[in-house]
Amino acid sequence: MKYIDSLKDGMHVKEVYLCKTKTIALTKTGKEYGNIILQDKTGQLEAKIWDLNNPGIGDFSAMDYVYVEGNVTVFNNANQLNISRVRKASEGEYAPSDYFPMTAKDIGEMYQELKKLIQSMQNPYLQKLCRSFFVDDPAFAKAFCRHSAAKSVHHGFIGGLLEHTLSVTQLCDLCAAHYPYLNRDLLLTGAMLHDIGKTRELSAFPTNDYTDAGQLLGHIIIGAQMAEDRIRNIEGFPEKLHTEVIHLILSHHGELEFGSPKKPALMEALTLSFADNMDAKLETMYEALSTKAPQNQDGWVGFNRLLDSNIRKTSC
Repeated sequence: MKYIDSLKDGMHVKEVYLCKTKTIALTKTGKEYGNIILQDKTGQLEAKIWDLNNPGIGDFSAMDYVYVEGNVTVFNNANQLNISRVRKASEGEYAPSDYFPMTAKDIGEMYQELKKLIQSMQNPYLQKLCRSFFVDDPAFAKAFCRHSAAKSVHHGFIGGLLEHTLSVTQLCDLCAAHYPYLNRDLLLTGAMLHDIGKTRELSAFPTNDYTDAGQLLGHIIIGAQMAEDRIRNIEGFPEKLHTEVIHLILSHHGELEFGSPKKPALMEALTLSFADNMDAKLETMYEALSTKAPQNQDGWVGFNRLLDSNIRKTSC
């Protein structure tokens, strides 16, 4: 199989991909054309059907597996496929496991590491809160471990939410050791719970798209509500601690313009926002540099709108 990350300018492709989205648009002259997003486990590829009346263009819909023929070109510094033939693929022509991106790390091992961090907590209320999600609720834990952390920005793959959450929690654990005045258990609780709302903001694969709740509320509000519900069921949970946990979730994006309902007002909240931003931005850059995007002779990949910067790999 020719995976999307192996495609290069000038290649002729005859392959089956997952049609993630399909829309009809208009050229400047008013002619209709198809705008398609194709996907496999290595990434996504924009594709165009310039002649919708071509007899080789068959009927298919979004989320169908499609057999496509076409040529790879480069547009705006990114690969694009100009489709000449396409049809819905038949069962037996594809293996679903080839089409969904997955973490390169071991999901089971990451889950065990997260449980070890929960076990290391000293505060019984915070430990019980985290256990209520990740240990005592097998259905939630299973869904969480296989969920993505985003639709496309960072960690947008199966296991991405667990990978991101564990990474942020480990960063916060390092910060708590370096800055002993931080409340380690509160900080780790915020780290583990900060993105739990994404299990309801985004649908599971194969769609991995925003739900109604995700569009209307967003994962920060959803996550705060989820934590609120669990805290209310823990007898004797201190009210101040309750408010602090919710504050960490509500403020973890750091700035109002980045979607946080509140800016960090606690040292632990500030630390969490830094750790979350660091892990997300580094993964965003890593994913951008790991693709086979065209580079100029100096190794520059080009402008990345998510990082608001022209980027390249380190020289050594």
